[in-house]
Amino acid sequence: MKTFETLTEAINDLKARGYERDLNLRETCVECSQSETQLSATEFEITETHHFDVSTDVDDELALYAIESTNGLKGILVNAHGAYADTPFDAIIDKLHFHK
Repeated sequence: MKTFETLTEAINDLKARGYERDLNLRETCVECSQSETQLSATEFEITETHHFDVSTDVDDELALYAIESTNGLKGILVNAHGAYADTPFDAIIDKLHFHK
């Protein structure tokens, strides 16, 4: 798996490889507002993850997820970890299948 120095570098690389949709985390799904698609945890896989420190505080971290749905939609989800993390995210992550 590639490593990246910055979040922007990783996003640009993933978009060049077809992960063109911006995905958002909702309480029970991952949503693509561009296509008005909602994906449950059983309808997509995380194909890559990348983590970035956004400050000197170890509790401030961003995670970038490359996601592919069972119907071929490919997108990117960015989520905070640490003090600013979205709480529903943990419940959805527990349901996902990770691929290396």
